[in-house]
Amino acid sequence: MTEPRVPFNRAYTTGFEIGYMSEAIRETRLSGNGPFSERCSRWLEERTGCVRAFMTHSATGALEMATLLGGIGPGDEVILPSFTFTSTANAVVLRGATPVFVDIRPDTLNVDERLVGDAITSRTHAIMPVHYAGVPCAMDDILDTARAHDLVVIEDAAQALGSRYRGRPAGGLGDLGAISFHETKNVMCGEGGALLLNDGRLLESAEIAHEKGTDRRRFFRGEVDKYTWIDLGSSFALSELNAAFLWAQLEHADEIQQLRRRAWDLYHEALGRLEDAERLRRPVIPPDCEHNAHLYYVLLPDDVDRAALLATLAAHEVDAVFHYIPLHSSPAGARYGRTAGLLPVTDSVSRRLVRLPLWAGMDERQVERVVEVLSTALGLARRPRRASLL
Repeated sequence: MTEPRVPFNRAYTTGFEIGYMSEAIRETRLSGNGPFSERCSRWLEERTGCVRAFMTHSATGALEMATLLGGIGPGDEVILPSFTFTSTANAVVLRGATPVFVDIRPDTLNVDERLVGDAITSRTHAIMPVHYAGVPCAMDDILDTARAHDLVVIEDAAQALGSRYRGRPAGGLGDLGAISFHETKNVMCGEGGALLLNDGRLLESAEIAHEKGTDRRRFFRGEVDKYTWIDLGSSFALSELNAAFLWAQLEHADEIQQLRRRAWDLYHEALGRLEDAERLRRPVIPPDCEHNAHLYYVLLPDDVDRAALLATLAAHEVDAVFHYIPLHSSPAGARYGRTAGLLPVTDSVSRRLVRLPLWAGMDERQVERVVEVLSTALGLARRPRRASLL
């Protein structure tokens, strides 16, 4: 009998989503900034320590709002890794600025903080570190560099809700941070995000930008007798239906985190033998970082044909995928950005990385099956288990 497919992702629901969405419908307020959006914002502020959390339709929207608030504009340069999703660079280009791509570290696959300083020019306005796989960047070094050159720091923490760097929450370390609640993220609402504002001086501007460039929030607080167009903004808000769904997730965020971490730990222990045999490399978590088990990836040796490996996994009903195509080698990256030096680690990692299935509630049997298929495909069948990994 054929084993059931192991999907790459399976959306986790708590059982309270429909009830909260029904409550939002009964309240007949379904646009942004309603009661559920307020609950989600307060939760994020308590968990991340940010001055204010603005719910957005996506992390893409949060990044675009962040670059607007950060004062990025034509002629500016923004330093970021090439190994990231297009939204990171798009937010820069949409402001008329130039993304400057730097290489990543070979251990965490985060931007190499040692290279940031050399990429700074007289046009540099900001640094955008990306916390890959929920493992925080070396933020103290990045913040020190930013302060020395009077630069804005925008954290792309799309994958990092719940992660911590030296005890401090990811997304709450720079001037601004972006969180994602996309279906593939630990806590999700299908499509959604949040802008974390850590610089209180930007609060008034953030309220205006979030309200499509108007002072609508001041009007609702009774501070003005009408609201009008004040400055640049856009329709960034998250709908109340999505916020209601998200609230059910945030209420159970710790439970979801534990379930994902359990699957991540099972992978990490089970794949140790393949790493010892030099058939792959497991993720590296620095001692000063606490990750959120967002994804589990492996890096293949150069002699392994990744496409063939993925095809073998798929033939055995295991959905594994690769990840980013480096932005610097993409058509848009070549058109809108530039590189600061060579990016050999980025180029190598992008060819060798494989993401394995991982979701909240994934059980030991499913992890074991993925590991067994992967082991066989890499020419190293696993020995029978002596005891449960639990």
